[in-house]
Amino acid sequence: MESFSLILAIVVVTALAFDFTNGFHDTANAMATTISTGAMRPKVAVAMSAVLNLVGAFLSVEVANTISKGLVDESGIRPEVIFAALVGAILWNLLTWLVGLPSSSSHALMGGLIGATIASAGVGAVHGDVLVTKVLIPAIAAPLVAGVAALLATRLTYSLGKKADGKASAKGYRAGQIASAGLVSLAHGTNDAQKTMGVITLALVAGGAVAPDSDPPMWVILSAGIAIALGTYLGGWRIIRTMGKGLTDLQPQQGFAAQTSAATVILASSHLGFSLSTTHSVSGSVMGAGLGRKGGVVRWSTATRMFVAWGLTLPAAALVAALAEYVTGFGSWGTAVVAVFLVASSAAIWKISRREVVDHTNVNDTDEAEPAGVVTTAMAAVTPPPTGSATEDPVPSFPAQAAAERTPSTTTTV
Repeated sequence: MESFSLILAIVVVTALAFDFTNGFHDTANAMATTISTGAMRPKVAVAMSAVLNLVGAFLSVEVANTISKGLVDESGIRPEVIFAALVGAILWNLLTWLVGLPSSSSHALMGGLIGATIASAGVGAVHGDVLVTKVLIPAIAAPLVAGVAALLATRLTYSLGKKADGKASAKGYRAGQIASAGLVSLAHGTNDAQKTMGVITLALVAGGAVAPDSDPPMWVILSAGIAIALGTYLGGWRIIRTMGKGLTDLQPQQGFAAQTSAATVILASSHLGFSLSTTHSVSGSVMGAGLGRKGGVVRWSTATRMFVAWGLTLPAAALVAALAEYVTGFGSWGTAVVAVFLVASSAAIWKISRREVVDHTNVNDTDEAEPAGVVTTAMAAVTPPPTGSATEDPVPSFPAQAAAERTPSTTTTV
């Protein structure tokens, strides 16, 4: 039977809180394109994603083992270190959600764990080879691979469907987009939910509750799956808006190509145990799909802000976690100070977010489109899809659905 100390219980609760923020932060990865193209109603989309995230959490533990056994030296880790790491990750998730930027929850967690570990046990406690091969290289490769795959898939889709009936084709692609979005949700559960499993398992090992090199206990798998599913259902509408409308305007054909490409990359990485960022993969595929259609525009100002956030994620989360670890080093009162700071900061961010509410009723509302840039123009000129294709015409949203989605709601959502 596992024995819990107070600090270990705090770590587990904080880890599940991070998992919850991961869920609503990354809902956009699975459902942004499906919502933006009108293939599914927003609330239905996030509900489906939540269920599939929960199912995906039970399919594999390879990524969890990468975190709990591979990234840092278990022998030099105390539960307070894990707590400090989670503080850094949660605050970065909330800050990027506030400004609507789809940054990586995975890298926030990795950065927090690395920063807190270095502050506690030194640089030698971080396994650099695992960091490079299973975190940093996939972080660079994933958006590139997914983007190129989505670009080629979009061009192929338009080419094969140029003689198809426009309405029948649009209906088919909507169905395909729903299926591919479900696959991304399932893949997200197999990858991101496991990261919290790995952190909790690492904390249990550090606290002496389970033996070293143990796989996550069943209650850890279940609780992590439920937490990320609940966060997903809440819906991170700010990031869904950025991913679905802020980067580019997608049609069902592009949405299908983007989701399928991203799901393939994520599932492959989960099988190999790579702690991949689903955000990087989906963002890359969305931009690739945007470049794959003639006339498609990638809004590079938004993409640039997103790239900057990606670059800052690891060091920013690491710095906050290192400072939190320093304060927890003063003992129980230090841990209490960090916990109060986390709760107060989270509440402040939530209050600021209420100044401009984004929810399922206005998630598809955007500002005027950004003009096409040099890159977009150049890509669109290379073997573009036929201009006369019926499937290239924008597919209008269902009027009844659009009206329903804009009906004011009294429910407060994220």
